[in-house]
Amino acid sequence: MCLLNMEKKVFGVILTIAGAISLIVSGWYVINTSATGVRDIKLIAVYGILGIIFFYAGIKLIRTTKDQS
Repeated sequence: MCLLNMEKKVFGVILTIAGAISLIVSGWYVINTSATGVRDIKLIAVYGILGIIFFYAGIKLIRTTKDQS
């Protein structure tokens, strides 16, 4: 049973890192516009929403997983 909790925590860390990377990429797309000044709103929205969902799910999974000794 302890191994299952460890796997949940590792998966939570992976989700948190993926969410943070997605949020960073979304922010990078917001800051860097193309030469015409047009931003790809769909791309920014997808990266931003997925980043928020992954980040929140990862933090929640890490917090709710209990350590057993």
